[in-house]
Amino acid sequence: MVLNYIWIIFFLIAFIIGLIRLIFFGDTDIFRMMAEGTFESAQSSVMTIALPLVGIMSMWLGIMKIGEKAGAVNLLSRIVGPFFNKLFPEVPKNHPAVGQMMLNFSANLLGLDNAATPFGLKSMESLQELNKDKDTASNSQIMFLVLHASGLTILPIAIIAQRAIFHSKDPTDIFIPCIVATYVATLAGLLVVSIKQKINLFDKVVLSWLIGITAFMGLLVWYFAYFLDKAQISAYSGVFSNFIYLAIPVIFILGGIRKKINVFEAFIEGAKEGFEVSIKIIPYLVGLLVAVSLFRTSGALTYLGDGFKWIFGHFNMDTRFVDVLPIAFLRPLSGSGARALMLDNLKIFGPDSFIGHMSSVLYGTADTTFYIVALYFGIVNIKKTRYTIPAMLIADLAGIITAILVSYLFFG
Repeated sequence: MVLNYIWIIFFLIAFIIGLIRLIFFGDTDIFRMMAEGTFESAQSSVMTIALPLVGIMSMWLGIMKIGEKAGAVNLLSRIVGPFFNKLFPEVPKNHPAVGQMMLNFSANLLGLDNAATPFGLKSMESLQELNKDKDTASNSQIMFLVLHASGLTILPIAIIAQRAIFHSKDPTDIFIPCIVATYVATLAGLLVVSIKQKINLFDKVVLSWLIGITAFMGLLVWYFAYFLDKAQISAYSGVFSNFIYLAIPVIFILGGIRKKINVFEAFIEGAKEGFEVSIKIIPYLVGLLVAVSLFRTSGALTYLGDGFKWIFGHFNMDTRFVDVLPIAFLRPLSGSGARALMLDNLKIFGPDSFIGHMSSVLYGTADTTFYIVALYFGIVNIKKTRYTIPAMLIADLAGIITAILVSYLFFG
C-alpha cells in the first residue's frame, strides 16, 4: 500500500516539475529526457539487474540447498538461536529461516552483496511460510528487512575498489567511518522496530549479544587502526572477503559429502528455485525503477539539494556537506544512481578531497530502501508493508547523520 502511494507521488511530482520547466523556463527537452529515461530504466531493470541476478540467484540458492540438506543451515540456526529467538519470537526455535537470515547478515557484513541477496530472498520466503496474514508483513519480516537494509558492514570492498580506481592515495581511509556509520544505522533500526514490537532489549540474552557484537566491532576497528597500515587493510579485506566467498560453498559441499547426499542434484534443485525467484521479481523492478528514473530525470533531487543548501546557508555553519546530500536522497531510491553521483564527485573533486571522502562514506552507509522493499516483499506478494519503510528510513537517517559527523571528524 505504501509503495503504491510512493509510486504515484513519484510520477505526479516528476510530471509537475516537467511542466514547470517547460512552461516557465522553456526547457523543451525535459519531457524527451524523461521519456528516454523511462525506456532506459525499464530496459536496464531487466538487462542489467534481473538477468544477471538469475545466475547469481541460481548459484547461491543451489549452494544453500546443499547447506540445508547437509545440516549446515540448521547448525547455524542453533548457534544464533538464543539471540534470534528474542528478536524474532514468531519464528520457531531452530527453524531454517534463522540460519538463512544469519547467512544473509554475514554476507552483508563481509561485503558479499552477490551472496546476500539470494540468502535474503530465501529468508523472506521462509518467513512468509510462517506468516498467517499472507498480504501483510509480519513482525519477523519487518525486523529482518530493517536489519538487512541498515547495511552493517566491516569490509566495504566495493567502495575501496572504486576509490583505488580514481587513484586515491589512501583508498582504505573510509574503512572505520563506514563501520561506525553502518553500525549506528543498524542499532537505530533495531531500536525502532524493537520499541514498536515491544521487544525487551534489556533481556540478558539480547543484551549480552549486543554487548558482544559491539565489543567485537570495537576490537576490530582498534586492530585495523593501530596494527595494520593502509596497504595491509586493503589487502587483508580483499583476501578475507574472497576467501569467505569461496569457503561457504566448499564447507557446504564437504558437509553434503559427509551426510552422503547427492551434492550436484541438491545444487540443481536449489538453482531451479533461484531461476523462478529471479523471474518473479522483474515486474516489481521495472515498476519501481521507472518511477525513480522519472523522479531523478525531472530534476527533483537537484531542487531538493538546492533547497537544503538555501536553508542551511542562513545559519552560521559549514555547508560543504550539502553538496553530498543528493547521494543521501537518491540512495534509498536507486543504488546505481547514488553510485553514479558518488563516482562523479570522486572524479570532479578528487577521491581524497573532503567531498570525495564524505561521498564514499555516505554511499556506504544508506541502502536502497524502496528497491529492497519492492524486491523482498514483491517476491512473497506482500501488499501491506505496515511500518517497514518508516523504520528503514529512520535507520537510513541515523546512518546519514553519523556519516556526515564522522566525515567531519576524520576528514574535515
